[in-house]
Amino acid sequence: MAVNIHDSANALEQAIRQSNEYTELRKMYDMVNGDSSAKAMFDNFRNIQLQLQQKQMSGQEITQEEVEQAQKTVALVQQHETIAKLMQAEQSMSMVIQELNQIIMKPLEELYGSVQG
Repeated sequence: MAVNIHDSANALEQAIRQSNEYTELRKMYDMVNGDSSAKAMFDNFRNIQLQLQQKQMSGQEITQEEVEQAQKTVALVQQHETIAKLMQAEQSMSMVIQELNQIIMKPLEELYGSVQG
């Protein structure tokens, strides 16, 4: 019997939305967004991250000054309890997504062999 892969993907989406990891992530995200100073700090952190990623992807060199500014921003947001909890929740959700990706890619790895050295 053929399986509709899109139905399975939609079921997985719903399972993710109902997972403890997503629920905690959503809760912490809402808490950060509900606190104007935390939101401003977190938005600044995200903007710096995105700018550095865009520079990297376009082949531009990241200056020492930019690295130092990013490190200061990371240290600052990690000291904010709510933002730190959001970042922990993001990390937990990221680990779930990585695990799901490994499961999803398993048939192709078995077919072609692992491309990781």
